[in-house]
Amino acid sequence: MQTLPNSFLAPEKHRLLLCLILVGVVLACYRPVSRNQFLNYDDDTYITNNLHVRAGLHWPTVKWAFSTFDAANYHPLTWLSHALDSQLFGLNPAGHHEMNVLLHALNAALIFLLLLRMTGFGWRSFFVAALFALHPINVECVAWAAERKNVLSMLFFLLALHAYVWYARRPVLGRYLPTVFFFVLALLSKPQVITFPFLLLLLDYWPLGRFRDTRAAEASSFSLGFPHQSPTRLVLEKIPFFLLSAASTIITLQAQKAGGAIQTLTQYPPALRVETAIVAYVRYLGKTFWPSKLVALYPHPTSLYPGWQVAACTLLLLGITAIVLFARKQGYLAVGWFWFLGALVPMLGLVQVGAQAMADRYAYIPFLGLFMMLTWLAADCAKTMRLPQVWFAILAAACLLALAMLSHRQVGYWHDTPSFWQRTLALTGNNYVAHDSLGEYLAAQGRTDEAAVQFQQALAIRPDDLPANLNLGAYEHSHGNIRAAVEHYQIVARNAADQDLRAKAYANLGSAYRLLGDSAKAKQCYETAIELEPDHPFPIDLIGLGLIALKSGDPAEAIRLYQRAMEIQPTDVGYLLLAQALDQNGRPDEANAIRARVARASPDLAAAQKQVQSLLGN
Repeated sequence: MQTLPNSFLAPEKHRLLLCLILVGVVLACYRPVSRNQFLNYDDDTYITNNLHVRAGLHWPTVKWAFSTFDAANYHPLTWLSHALDSQLFGLNPAGHHEMNVLLHALNAALIFLLLLRMTGFGWRSFFVAALFALHPINVECVAWAAERKNVLSMLFFLLALHAYVWYARRPVLGRYLPTVFFFVLALLSKPQVITFPFLLLLLDYWPLGRFRDTRAAEASSFSLGFPHQSPTRLVLEKIPFFLLSAASTIITLQAQKAGGAIQTLTQYPPALRVETAIVAYVRYLGKTFWPSKLVALYPHPTSLYPGWQVAACTLLLLGITAIVLFARKQGYLAVGWFWFLGALVPMLGLVQVGAQAMADRYAYIPFLGLFMMLTWLAADCAKTMRLPQVWFAILAAACLLALAMLSHRQVGYWHDTPSFWQRTLALTGNNYVAHDSLGEYLAAQGRTDEAAVQFQQALAIRPDDLPANLNLGAYEHSHGNIRAAVEHYQIVARNAADQDLRAKAYANLGSAYRLLGDSAKAKQCYETAIELEPDHPFPIDLIGLGLIALKSGDPAEAIRLYQRAMEIQPTDVGYLLLAQALDQNGRPDEANAIRARVARASPDLAAAQKQVQSLLGN
């Protein structure tokens, strides 16, 4: 092996300067993100509607974060990160978004320093880090507040790699433990890093050259003093990481199963999943070179792909694999390619979670492999062709400038909920999730007729779409079409794996049956909803049961139920119903005190009284 010339090693002041340049270009490129709002796409689940996160970083939040499977995931450090933001910035979206940008900028600087430590090539390392910093595929991870888990997990992943390089130079236990520590932190932020031990073996091959096999060692074109080890020793030292990855995988599957996120084989058969994975690899490659029509959700197909398409994608992947294996002297080709292929495996949908065929956020770690192999290949080709360095620098700068402009524009896609979903619908087909989400936004704005159109379009694409059925049921319910509403609610109650969604369906069914005069079915549905969410019952269940109790001549039970409902969610209507029950229970003084208190504080007493009369009359 050759010793790397000292001219390739950037002085300390240049390292700091290049890191500051990376941070600066990220901050400039993502400047518009501070004007972006929260979206109704996971931002509500993770931040705006999450009472634990909104409470800030306190001990109860810490206990909750390490014990919850909320959002069908187990990532306690991500919850704590969001809680810290809420404590610092409240619900001002600018602070949450800017924290993502800072983490992304820090990740870019860490990538530069990592590659520099491993390879000694300053400008190549800088260009890889700049590609990572400015490529539009990564905008989703940065501009989406709920994707804090990606940028945070990447931070600890990179720190673990830095610790590993430190360990690889002198393999002792004291240097091994920091690698384990940072890897655990990465897993506790997002389990996307479970391929970490496999990626370490790739780095052992190139650029660290730790394999004792001479041919493998020669794949690294220079030596930076990493001692060689036998292949067996290199695999054995990764066993703790494999065990941690296995444990994280088991916990993640449990969380996703509990949250109803894992799709059944009936919905997505194994053959379709394999074909989607093959096609997705090629689609990701395409977006590496031509990052256009980037959206938050690429719908998963429901039928098999044309045979020619799967065959062509398979041949392309096999062809590239053969080329990189043949080019033994260019070890970076095999490492970069298998990094890309391997790091994507957990997100390919072989275990299908959600409704996407692929996602930009899944490229955050895997694309590092492509950026490395392409950068080193371009530099070696330029050297072979004796391309003047100034021309190579101009081409590199033009590439980065084009990517920066595209990313700057892509940040605007995440500006607000309606434009976000409208653009998604414009660039994708059969996207029932986008119709659902846009409909939910319109319904929250009081534009119920427009919302109903979106839900109907979602059902036209997928008749068993549960959110669309639930929301369209609510629309029919509000318009007095109770039996039509019941049909939609029953679809959700029968098929929803998510307990919260089922509980909502049963709660709404209870209200619908009560309006139909079937108190027995109404009571059964309300009680089922409470059984599904015993720790967090919906106030509508308790209010409904209270109305049934009052109508059946049991005001004492109605009082108990109303009081419990008001502890969960105080409302003018709930307190007026409580006053009515107190009256019927012979406690007029308490009833009048409650009415007086509501009259003083209610923003619209007449509307509340009208709603109470309507509820008591049904």
